[in-house]
This record gives sequence, C-alpha cells and structure tokens, in this order.
Amino acid sequence: MNKLANPAPLGLAGFALTTWMLSMVNAGWYSEAGVPMVLALAFAFGGAAQFCAGLLELPRGNTFGFVAFCSYGAFWWSFALFVAFFAAHVPAAFVGWYLFMWGVFTFYMWIGSLTLNRAVSYIFLALWITFGLLALGAWGIGPATKIGGYVGLVTAIIAFYVSAAEVINETHGRVVLPLGARLSPSDVRAARII
Repeated sequence: MNKLANPAPLGLAGFALTTWMLSMVNAGWYSEAGVPMVLALAFAFGGAAQFCAGLLELPRGNTFGFVAFCSYGAFWWSFALFVAFFAAHVPAAFVGWYLFMWGVFTFYMWIGSLTLNRAVSYIFLALWITFGLLALGAWGIGPATKIGGYVGLVTAIIAFYVSAAEVINETHGRVVLPLGARLSPSDVRAARII
C-alpha cells in the first residue's frame, strides 16, 4: 500500500502565513492599506491550501484534520469575500459576533486537540484567545483588537513551527523539532475547563 503524504504542513503554512499578515495589521504594525495583500493570501493560500489540506485528510481517516483545515480554509474565504465586497454595510457589532462564533468553534477544536501533540494544542489555545480578543475589539472594548493582533502573531509563529517540524522531522526521518508528547487521558481531564 502506498503511503499518503501528510497534508497538515501545507494547511498549517497557509494558516500561519495568512494569520501573520492579518495580525500585523491588527497589531498596528501596518495600516489597513495592507489588507489587499491579506485578501490575496486569504483566497490563494489561507483559503485554498487549507481547504485542499482538509480534503486530503479524508483518505487518511483524520476527522480532526479534515474539520480543522476545511473550516479555517472556509474562514479565510469568507473573510476575504466579506472585506472585499460587504464590509462597508455591516455593523461592527455583527462582525464581533462573527469573530466570537469562530472563537466558539475554535474553543471546542482546542478541546479536541488536547489528545494531539502539545504544539498543535497551543495553536488552538492561542487562536481561540485571538478570536475572543478580536470580537471584543469589534464590540469597541479598549485595545482588544491590538492585543488580539499580537496574540495572532504568536498563533502564527506556533503554526509555522508545527508546519516546519512536520516537514523537517519527516524528511530527516527523526525528531529534529519536537512537538511535545501527546497528552495522557488524565492530563486531558485536568485541562478541561468546561
């Protein structure tokens, strides 16, 4: 039987690069004049590469990878479509709900990720915090968008690391960049906050 390639590094790279670029705008490093570059990435890499990676998880039997990559690929497509065509007419408070609900989705994906390696769990932990902060920012609560931008940068760094580790470890045939051991069932129970 032929070994199937691991699509996760591709999906993680698309996620990380697009998240990094948008987070630089959210953190205030660049003005909204940089958003068209983010939109191009959201369509081509954040959206398309992640969605393809998700579909490639199906024959591997990886439900978590399928749901995660297809969902966040669709997130980037929806974000790009929204900003390009509809943003001017949507109240900021409603955008806050969009971001908050993505945070809810990411929260339960984080719970699901607790049986995976620690590095993947850290991506989802940082991401649901990012979505929560961005939602608060859209609702007009202090510097939450800027803080969310910085947490988004951390999220992107972790995702880049996991993508690199999966490629480098596989091509070298050994662990060069550790990802952290899988959590034991008792660790998972202790980490649950609901």
